[in-house]
Amino acid sequence: MPTQTFTTAAPRMQSHLTRAVLWMGLALVSFSVMAVAGREAGRTMPTNELIFWRSAFGVIVLSGIYCWRSQGIGNAGTTVLPLHLARALVHYGAQYSWLFALTLIPLTELFALEFTAPLWLALLAPLLLGEKLSGWRMLAAAIGFVGAIVVIEPGIFAGQLQMTASTGTLFAAASGLGFACSMILTKRLTRVDPPLRILFWMQVLQVGIATALLAAGGVQNGHWPLVAGGTTPLQTWLWIGVLGLSGLGAHFGLTRAFSLADAIIVAPMDFLRLPLIATIGMLLYGENLRPGVMAGAAIVVIGNTINIWAERRAKQTSAPTARAQVRRPA
Repeated sequence: MPTQTFTTAAPRMQSHLTRAVLWMGLALVSFSVMAVAGREAGRTMPTNELIFWRSAFGVIVLSGIYCWRSQGIGNAGTTVLPLHLARALVHYGAQYSWLFALTLIPLTELFALEFTAPLWLALLAPLLLGEKLSGWRMLAAAIGFVGAIVVIEPGIFAGQLQMTASTGTLFAAASGLGFACSMILTKRLTRVDPPLRILFWMQVLQVGIATALLAAGGVQNGHWPLVAGGTTPLQTWLWIGVLGLSGLGAHFGLTRAFSLADAIIVAPMDFLRLPLIATIGMLLYGENLRPGVMAGAAIVVIGNTINIWAERRAKQTSAPTARAQVRRPA
C-alpha cells in the first residue's frame, strides 16, 4: 500500500530556530541601548529609584498594550503568581547589580562578566528545566566564558584595580549568576504564560519591590526618596524613557526567543553583544579597544558559532527519524 510522508516537522523546527535568532537580535541591540541609557541616567539618580521609574514606565506601556490588543487589563491574570514573584525578585537583584556596576567599570568588562550567565545556565538548566546538556553545548558555553575572561585580562587577577573598580567587578559577576537564574525562571514561565504577560508581571512586581526598598530607605533617612524626583534634570527623565523602551524590547525579544528554542541554545547567542558594546564603549566613552578585548570577542563569536552549528547538525540528524515516525497510510 502506498504511503504518504509528512516532512513538515524539520522545516518547522528550523523556522523556530530562525525566529529565535531574530528575536535574540532585537534583544542584543536593545540591551546595548539600555546600557548607554542606564549609564547616563545613573549619573544623577540612585539605582533603586532608577529601577522604580524604569519599571513604572514599563507598567504604563504594557497596560496600554493590553488594553489595545487584549481588550482590557483583566486578561493579564495568571495562575502562577508565586513563580512570577520569584522571577521578579531574582531579576531585581541581578538588575540592581548590573546597573550599579554600570557606572563603575568599563562596558566591556561589565558585559564580559555578565556573560558568565550562559555558563551558569548550562550547569543549572539540566537540573531545573530537564533540558539536554550535550557536549557541543557545554563546549560552546565554555569557549564563550573563556573569551569573556580574556576580555577582562587587565588588573583583575593581578590585584591592580582600585576599590571602586573591584566593587563594580563583584556586582557585575553577581549579575551574571542572577541573570542565569532569571533565564531559567523565564523558560519555566513560557510553558504557562505568553511573553507579554510575563513582561507585565515582572514590571508590576518590580515596582512593588522597588517601592518597598525605597520606603525602607526613606524611613531610615527621614525622607521619601521619590519626592526628590522633582529636582531630577529633564535629560535624566529622557534617558529613563529610553531605558524603559529598550528594556521592554530586550526582555520581549529574550522571552520570545526562549519560547521558540531551548534556553541553552538562546543564551549563548547573547555573546554577540560583547563586540557590539565594545565598539559603543570606544565611540561614546573613549574606552580603549585593547588587543585582549578583540581576541576575547573573537573567541566569544567562535563559541557562539559552534553552538548554532551544533544545533543545526542535531536538527538535521533527527529529521529522518521524525519523518519516519509520521509515516502513515495514504
